[in-house]
Amino acid sequence: MARLLTFPIINWSADGAPVAQTHDDVYFSAQDGLAETRTVFLKGCGLPEAWEGRNQFTVAETGFGTGLNFLSLWQLWRAHRPARDAQLTFVSFEGYPLRQDDARRALGAWPELAGLADQLIAQWPGPVRGVRTLHFPEDGLRLILHLGNISETLPQSVLRADAWFLDGFSPAKNADMWGAWIYPELAARSAPRARLGTFTVAGAVRRGLSEAGFDVAKAGGHGRKRERLEARLASAPAASADTFGLRSPAQSPRRVAILGAGIAGASLAHTLSGLGIEVELFDPAPGPAHGASGNPLGLLMPRLDAGDTVEAGLLLDAYLAARSFYEAFPEAEAADVLQSPRNATEVARFEKLLADPPLPLEDLEVVRGGRLLHKRALVLRPASLVTRLLADVTCHFGSAVDVRLENKSVNGRTFDAVILANGMGAAALAPVLPLEARLGQVDFVERPVLAPPSGMASGTYALAAGSLRLWGATFERSGPDYAPGGTPAARAENLAGLEHLSPWWVRDARDGEVSSRASLRATTPDRLPLIGAVPDESAAAALFEPMKKGRSVDSDAPLLPGIYVAGGYGARGFTWAPWAAGILAAQLTGAPRPASLGALKAVSPMRFVFRGLRRA
Repeated sequence: MARLLTFPIINWSADGAPVAQTHDDVYFSAQDGLAETRTVFLKGCGLPEAWEGRNQFTVAETGFGTGLNFLSLWQLWRAHRPARDAQLTFVSFEGYPLRQDDARRALGAWPELAGLADQLIAQWPGPVRGVRTLHFPEDGLRLILHLGNISETLPQSVLRADAWFLDGFSPAKNADMWGAWIYPELAARSAPRARLGTFTVAGAVRRGLSEAGFDVAKAGGHGRKRERLEARLASAPAASADTFGLRSPAQSPRRVAILGAGIAGASLAHTLSGLGIEVELFDPAPGPAHGASGNPLGLLMPRLDAGDTVEAGLLLDAYLAARSFYEAFPEAEAADVLQSPRNATEVARFEKLLADPPLPLEDLEVVRGGRLLHKRALVLRPASLVTRLLADVTCHFGSAVDVRLENKSVNGRTFDAVILANGMGAAALAPVLPLEARLGQVDFVERPVLAPPSGMASGTYALAAGSLRLWGATFERSGPDYAPGGTPAARAENLAGLEHLSPWWVRDARDGEVSSRASLRATTPDRLPLIGAVPDESAAAALFEPMKKGRSVDSDAPLLPGIYVAGGYGARGFTWAPWAAGILAAQLTGAPRPASLGALKAVSPMRFVFRGLRRA
């Protein structure tokens, strides 16, 4: 299976309707497709009445196609949003995403949707498998796209839909999407009394929905279709055990304390504040970004693995989420980054990677010498970016922070939730978190010649932007005590790496007045971050003790109530932070997760509890 998805071949009918060549079926009717959407899906799911009085509502869909259903729902939400701070999440599953130009042409049939269509097209995703989130904050709207074969992506999704649009191509022409397997999966991801609408009245669809617990009824169709289906979930299946601590709290928190004013804490504070949650941030430093997040320049580029694994996928998801998040800020500038293989092993890895690339040509290509050119990477100005993210957040700096996890209090005040985003400080508060300290030093110099943003990488990296030139970074084990101004040994190591890269400005680094900056980075034994609820270690060890003898335990994970962590990012803090913020925001508010179940388990803090028990 190719790692990149295949674009569908689109034929255009005489009246301008898009037709998928593979399935020989039309995406919509050019005459009345929008009216049909409003009847089959909006009316069929009782919208907008169903979201009256709701602060959060979720609609899910099988088959995103041109995005017409999403745009019609967006238009309705704009006209009938139940409150100024109400949030709508649209979750869709698509295996053959359209090319951007085909989507633009298809949606051009509906002038009344032009303004919304332009916003959607501007963020249109590429053919990269995984989970993409598109944000439209002015309308409190979020679109989560699970890209890949629906038989794989739907079971890996984490959501509770209030309404479902079943809109794949017809069952006769797309049997895989309408197989008997799908209906229990829909029910398992539905809120109580969830509504469902679809254009088909095929007997197999009616039976599948009924057997999965839906009450099904035929309703008047639209146009030439005499009938359609409406359904409502009558009996939801029992929830499975939450062994990894992924479940949302019974009530969304209104007041949240965040520890740490680096990129981890700033991304969380910015995201949660945007959802109307009252956030306060605490850091004993005199201001924001005093740790690794305060380097003069930073680099956002993908870490690409040749294998098609969960870890490789979540690294891509995090990189694309971060790029989308930062692009709106002036402290992030697009740059091409040239990556050279470090050794023969990496030459072979690059060759394997390029034989089945995980990113399209717009993002990645091979250049002479077997090197990779990362297009649309970003050069960041970290300290300024963190400061901007915290501009509207209540922050407490410059004094010791007294934290009592047992009662969720910070400096004597109780919060609904506390998030540990304070690097190695998180391990001091919650020893269950297996964090390791690594010291990273970067060196930099100011020069009179202004340079456009650019980068080179090969184990180490070199960045240029404006008058700044920066290179590094080391990543050595460290205790809590270190020299913030760096060491000569680390400077020599960085210079050797720079000379290997040989950027055009290497002489500036040799001859200029070089400054150094060292800071601790918290990492984990498996180099994946810790994102989620913090386990109650002693209770978990007792409950899951049978795992020591190879037996499984089907129980909810014991957790520290209201305590969460976002950390262990290592040298990729700016990659992980926005993705983690989206995951934790969704967990706290009960919204659909912008990640697969496999990815959530891979970063859950409970994974280390299980590994310890299995080793024992």
